[in-house]
Amino acid sequence: MTDDRGVRAQPPEEDLDAIRVGAPADVAAGLPGITVSLRYARDEMGTARAVRTLRRVNQKGGFDCQSCAWPDPDGPRHVAEFCENGAKAVAWEATTRRATPEVLARYTVSELSDHSDHWLGELGRLTEPMLLREGADRYERVSWDDAFAIVAGELHALASPDEAAFYTSGRTSNEAAFLWQLFARQFGTNNLPDCSNMCHESSGAALGETIGVGKGTVTLEDFARADAIFIVGQNPGTNHPRMLATLEQAKRRGATIVAINPLVETGLKRFKHPQDVRDLLGRGTPLADFHLRVRVGGDVAVLQGIGKAVLDRGAIDQAFVAEHTHGFDAYVEAIRDTPWDAIVEAGGVPRGDIERAADVFARSRRTITCWGMGLTQHVHAVANIQEIVNLHLLRGQIGVPGAGLCPVRGHSNVQGDRTVGITAWPRAAFLDALGREFGFTPPRSAGLDTVDTIHAMHAGRVKVLVAMGGNFLQATPDTEYVAQALRRCRLTVHVATKPNRAHLVAGRRALLLPCLGRSERDGDRFVSTENSMGVVQMSRGTLDPASPHLLSEPAIVARLARAVLGTRTTVDWEGMAADHDRVRDAIERVIPGFADYNVRVRQDGGFHLPNAARERRFVTATGRAHFTTHALPRIELAPDELLLTTVRSHDQFNTTVYAPNDRYRGIRGGRRVLFMHVDDMRARGLAAGAAVDVTSTCEGRVRRARRFRVVPYDIPAGCVAAYFPETNVLVPVERTAERSNTPISKSVPVRVEPASAGAR
Repeated sequence: MTDDRGVRAQPPEEDLDAIRVGAPADVAAGLPGITVSLRYARDEMGTARAVRTLRRVNQKGGFDCQSCAWPDPDGPRHVAEFCENGAKAVAWEATTRRATPEVLARYTVSELSDHSDHWLGELGRLTEPMLLREGADRYERVSWDDAFAIVAGELHALASPDEAAFYTSGRTSNEAAFLWQLFARQFGTNNLPDCSNMCHESSGAALGETIGVGKGTVTLEDFARADAIFIVGQNPGTNHPRMLATLEQAKRRGATIVAINPLVETGLKRFKHPQDVRDLLGRGTPLADFHLRVRVGGDVAVLQGIGKAVLDRGAIDQAFVAEHTHGFDAYVEAIRDTPWDAIVEAGGVPRGDIERAADVFARSRRTITCWGMGLTQHVHAVANIQEIVNLHLLRGQIGVPGAGLCPVRGHSNVQGDRTVGITAWPRAAFLDALGREFGFTPPRSAGLDTVDTIHAMHAGRVKVLVAMGGNFLQATPDTEYVAQALRRCRLTVHVATKPNRAHLVAGRRALLLPCLGRSERDGDRFVSTENSMGVVQMSRGTLDPASPHLLSEPAIVARLARAVLGTRTTVDWEGMAADHDRVRDAIERVIPGFADYNVRVRQDGGFHLPNAARERRFVTATGRAHFTTHALPRIELAPDELLLTTVRSHDQFNTTVYAPNDRYRGIRGGRRVLFMHVDDMRARGLAAGAAVDVTSTCEGRVRRARRFRVVPYDIPAGCVAAYFPETNVLVPVERTAERSNTPISKSVPVRVEPASAGAR
């Protein structure tokens, strides 16, 4: 489907005959990881620039990796403190290619949309502000002053501040994010959707209700003490590769690792550490001791089965339960009333395998459970995570060294952005402190999260979207619906480093505001980020900016705020953009836990934010951690439906596609593949390599993803998997996780049929 400019919202179809399918890899990283990393970095940056840049990634005094939020070690660090996908992320940003106004002017936005997302990214770094005028079909150069004036004019023309939304990507620094939310709230709205709404919002909701803090409770050092590590709904080999080195160290010390996931992921089979010669020349280290191949959507059942078996074994920390928890009796009654037959049927895992995992949990004195978006993007996502909490409460495995809860965040500062105020539901205490610090009255009504913003744009209630980073179109569900929503805006604005498809599916007018990358120098200033385990550290770019016309994210926010707010604000925006210490001083005064921010962030390795649950202090209504009860989820499928889970390829980070390959799953030369169980293929008369369309139906609307190649794969019967963002079009925006409003990208009922003729 195209718009008046002829722009396609979905990535183009591929030549399915060009896709090559081989056997999935048996080992992660190793020499192939080194080779691919260095080749990609060389091709994007050149050899000398690649070496110089990669030596500064995740180093003390260097810059924080742009990809995942896995923490850095507090002590000595490797010379190469990055993984394969981290190297790709750095090279993708630090490329020598340039998407200048002259380059973009060669194409209409329709012509740009006919290319793949990988091709768009390979155009290079944006170098100057650009404007897509109403009725125009090409971007053109615009000055910074004129760009800010356009945004100010559109915002001033709104009937209410709530007709605007200010989106944030998890790449944004603490300093930029704090200024961003301050600007939005001084403008008069809490409409601050962010990428966390689409990934770990379910974790925050689940943990906030049960342990009083929406973050994990472990540090990196805890992995060195753990007896057992459970990896649930997570693929660390692709999504958080540096985690594999941590797991390898734990494994060599004798820890047992249990994987619970519908797919057996290469990263948890065997790992060859790229910086260990013994590993590279040998067979590597086996990681997961065994794997529970849970049915898609069956995690609550499997986790309840583990709890049931732990109760049967009497392996309960009675003292912890009595002193620190609430709701134990109700949990025990609910679990014992749930029959094993129902657990096995819902989870898809034999009882013996569940009991084997329970034996590990029952014996372990120090257990860590990690999870990713495989748990957070279901209707019952909050229940998924709260069942993990229940297990840890049974065993007293929170607030002791070597044990605890570990939601592994998928973007480098998504946790930090939330800490410094990026939320549509701010707490009263935060708003009080923000108002006192800056002398204004912040809005009190709840704002719109990402899904609600989409609906509001679609209905015409939000008329201006300003996005600080990210790829709003491709990161969100229901691609065609979101495209319609964006096109109904008066103005869409994107602060970005490189072109992406969200820049093409535009409102009446659109602006691209190019910013510095994290690897680039911003004078003598630095920014800071917070990783998955609550460590705040500095990040200082080392490269010359890609263009003299680029501004830092804090400078863009400051100039935009001044243009929009004028004399309505008493904030010294220019002063804070010029001196980030002043931003950090303000954060310190507004947000608890940041005492001596400017001093401690300059220390090697930064500092840990306080975490009450880590100290067995539970800031809940009862002052205790809460057991919760959940009925087994009912996933009702029609006889011809399958349950789709969306996944990343190994050559991808979030919506950024580095190459059309997935080495770990044996795929080369394309991304439009559908992984299926052979029994499901046989039932539909499909051979390996067949071209199919995939559809989903919700609220009477049929969504279609065209022309995928069928690949037989080791996946539970009744389930299929495919890459996002290509299959985001199938994720219904109307169905979201209970209590977190997160899209259900990991459990979408779909139908598979022979591919229809003709282009879309």
